[in-house]
Amino acid sequence: MLEDIQAAIPLGFFLSFMVGPVFFVLLETSAIKGFRAAITFDIGVLLADILFILVAYFSSFQLLENLSNQPGLYVFGGVILLIYGLVTFFKVGIKEIPLGSKRIKKSDFLGLFVKGFLLNFINIGVLVFWLGIIIIIGPSLDNDPNRFVTFFATVLLSYFITDIFKILLAKQLKKKLTAKRIFMVKKVIGIILLICGLVLIVKGFLPKNQFNIENGLEKLEHTIIE
Repeated sequence: MLEDIQAAIPLGFFLSFMVGPVFFVLLETSAIKGFRAAITFDIGVLLADILFILVAYFSSFQLLENLSNQPGLYVFGGVILLIYGLVTFFKVGIKEIPLGSKRIKKSDFLGLFVKGFLLNFINIGVLVFWLGIIIIIGPSLDNDPNRFVTFFATVLLSYFITDIFKILLAKQLKKKLTAKRIFMVKKVIGIILLICGLVLIVKGFLPKNQFNIENGLEKLEHTIIE
């Protein structure tokens, strides 16, 4: 069990620094809305990961192949990200940004939780990633359900703890944020979401031979081993 935990911690740390829409929105939420808001958002992200892991665990390599042959799923997720990026980019004008601190309502926390969940859930690549991890790591865990639980619980816990440190660091920027800087942060986040959405859409339109799952798993396995 100790070996499983030791193997899982680096993976959780690595996942926390994977650059994507969740990474940037988490930092933005922490810097602008504070620690509790960012934690709520991150819990939503983790819930989506837990659901993906459960789906992946009770699935098989065949499901991974089927996903690779359904590029429309990438296009769907990419379009949603694209729309969300456009809304983020054009939604707020600099005059609409409050200069003072604003207390977050309970309903706002629910919205942040749902936002974190959906932002992670719409990215089908996350499910493919967890499927790949389970296929690669399964034999070394002897396909033992208890060892699976220990391994992935440790991955998610180390991921969450690393995120807490990221949130605390980003929160330090809050005092330095003026209306103009918040406006620029939101514009940058919008652009990043647009780019991520376009990348997913492009993946959906690539020829099927570009979705080589075996090669992808080999690269992923080398990354984990290293």
